[in-house]
Amino acid sequence: MYIVTTQQMQAAEKAADASGLSYDQMMENAGRSIARCIERSFDLEVARVLVLVGPGNNGGDGLVIARYLDQAGLTVAVYVWKRNTDNDLNWGRLDSTGVERIIADTPSAPVALAQWLAESTIIVDALLGTGVSRPIEGGLADLLDQTKATVSMRRGNVNISELTEPARPASEHDNGPVLVAVDVPSGLNSDTGSVDPHTLTADLTVTLAAVKRGHILPPGPDVIGRLVVGDIEITPDCYPSDVTLEMATAAKVTRMLPSRPVNANKGTFGTALIVAGSIDYTGAAILCGQAALRAGTGLVTLAVPKIIHPIAAAAVREATYCPLAHNDGFVAPTSVPAVQKKSSKANALLIGPGLGHNDSTAIFLTDLLALPDSLPPLILDADALNILAQEREWWRQLPPDGVLTPHPGEMARLMGVTTQEVQADRLTIAVEMAAKWQQIVLLKGAYTIVAAPHGRTMVLPFANPALAKAGSGDVLAGTIVSLRAQGLPPFEAAVAGAYLHGLAGECVRKTIGATSASSGDLVACLPEATRQLTHH
Repeated sequence: MYIVTTQQMQAAEKAADASGLSYDQMMENAGRSIARCIERSFDLEVARVLVLVGPGNNGGDGLVIARYLDQAGLTVAVYVWKRNTDNDLNWGRLDSTGVERIIADTPSAPVALAQWLAESTIIVDALLGTGVSRPIEGGLADLLDQTKATVSMRRGNVNISELTEPARPASEHDNGPVLVAVDVPSGLNSDTGSVDPHTLTADLTVTLAAVKRGHILPPGPDVIGRLVVGDIEITPDCYPSDVTLEMATAAKVTRMLPSRPVNANKGTFGTALIVAGSIDYTGAAILCGQAALRAGTGLVTLAVPKIIHPIAAAAVREATYCPLAHNDGFVAPTSVPAVQKKSSKANALLIGPGLGHNDSTAIFLTDLLALPDSLPPLILDADALNILAQEREWWRQLPPDGVLTPHPGEMARLMGVTTQEVQADRLTIAVEMAAKWQQIVLLKGAYTIVAAPHGRTMVLPFANPALAKAGSGDVLAGTIVSLRAQGLPPFEAAVAGAYLHGLAGECVRKTIGATSASSGDLVACLPEATRQLTHH
């Protein structure tokens, strides 16, 4: 599944048209695909659907959606804004349907619009599509603001049953309409992710053929809701050669996962060595170890300061241990030989989670990285990255093709810029820094990015507040080192680890909810995430 710019998508559509898939047929496919997605996603027993139709191709998609939903037996209206309906094939096709047609700037339109906004259960935003970058103003701004105000008012209404029976099914409450965006919410820049103040935030966005960059670049994820890709039958060969950015899918990740032969032993699945934890962050080492075991490695060795060894050993009983010398609870430089000895038997080495950032840990890391020929493949996370960021040209200390897992703040420190600068252009930064540093860069956040030095880049399809908890990164790092120890190449280990982590987060959100989720719940859901992928 590709991630494209507006220009790349237009080139793909042009190539598809030249190969025999007409623009009219693509519009028909788009409308049908979105209508079917709506039918699958929502309770339609009492559905009333209002489709807001704009002047361009996005509006044409909206007319097709209305026709298919009418055929499905729903009560449907279209509100047409600034659209020339003369010789509009899809407008004419509504003649034989029960779709109510409301044309803006007619005397009856304001009352009809207000009534439909007040009574609709689903509102479809087909006003503006991709490629629109100018500010929203005038009548369109008024229309979007009126819609937002009505939806907000309806969602704010509370009846007595909701106070006394909060657990009643949502279908029995009037929590206002759900908002569905066609391709992009009107006001979202499909290339940059910038959001106009008048943008109508969607609950569901059905994008067509490919994910658009604006869906995954901040603040775009805040306004698209759940993202689904609708098929309009454009084949992969229609995309231009400069389309290299991909969205990770279950099918792709399943093919990456290591095999599990029936005659295996623990050595078959590798040894993961994890240097983590301190007197302040004991839990980081525990979460890493638990995640590594759940992700399938045959043996996990936790190298932790001796003072926290009993705590970690009680929590992760299946691991072996390498208690390290420490200074006031933080790993000491004198422990480098012990780690080096354990490294000789490990297939992958994770350094950093909960390590702490002080003189003791900084000297330890510098001395350890001075022995690159004796170290297994590296994964560096958390405080290992913060320590490196203090050094000029720190990446020259690292052997190539390691995995770096920064969050935006850590990425900013590694680059010597602000977090805001990182977030403003996450894709470009991840790709450029992977090439410069000759490392796999996994830039965390909503729609995590994994970039390789040679340019291959994948984006993870997860944006989940359940993952925004202390320890979540430790679970991710433990999952990645586990897969690396099992023999996956670094890029594949990073992508597959992030996908398992994200899938576990979805499991947590569905069973516990995003608010009450903890990182321990993520570990507990890793087996289910793995099961879903291996049975995909």
